[in-house]
Amino acid sequence: MTFSAKTEYGLVALIELAAVDPPGSTLQAGEICRRQGIPARYLDQMLTSLRKGGLLRSIRGPRGGYQLARPPAAISVAEVIACLERDIAAERQGDRSTLEFGVVAGLETRLEQARTRLLQATTLQHLLEERAVRAQPQQMFYI
Repeated sequence: MTFSAKTEYGLVALIELAAVDPPGSTLQAGEICRRQGIPARYLDQMLTSLRKGGLLRSIRGPRGGYQLARPPAAISVAEVIACLERDIAAERQGDRSTLEFGVVAGLETRLEQARTRLLQATTLQHLLEERAVRAQPQQMFYI
């Protein structure tokens, strides 16, 4: 299972906001768009959803922008997905009462439970730390 574009962009924007230095500073949506190549109108919609979901605060004015409403360690990826993907519902058609569909549904349930546990346990802080590790220069070994 992959993330939707909406969730992927939302997580990238939140990582940008979590990395703001000094912590608690604001970052403007336009700056996130410039750095990450996210379409402005699309990002504005996501940031609005995240603000309404209580994950972001918006500050108006010339020094305004967005900031996390809570520390990165207190925001789980599961919360972000729930906030951004409220309207998505899978549409299935046809008779699904056979044993085979039951087996597949059981597998899907176990997969979703494992996915949910992982996403609830992963915070923006974890993603920020992984970003820092990836930013470290890789050692080169020469023979």
